[in-house]
Amino acid sequence: MAHSLTYEIGHGFSPFARLRRAITDYRLFRKTLDELAALNDRELADLGISRLSIREIAHESVYGA
Repeated sequence: MAHSLTYEIGHGFSPFARLRRAITDYRLFRKTLDELAALNDRELADLGISRLSIREIAHESVYGA
């Protein structure tokens, strides 16, 4: 019979799982930020986005409001 041990911290995630999730979220944030920053001013205007709000938009898209 096999047994497994689960160490739960916080919301049921191990510290390593939380770290992996944080790294994944940060990579997605950076990718979103880089892609928005690569757009020219005309493309941003067509989307209704100010260049000054790119960081905020990328953050909200990954981490929520």
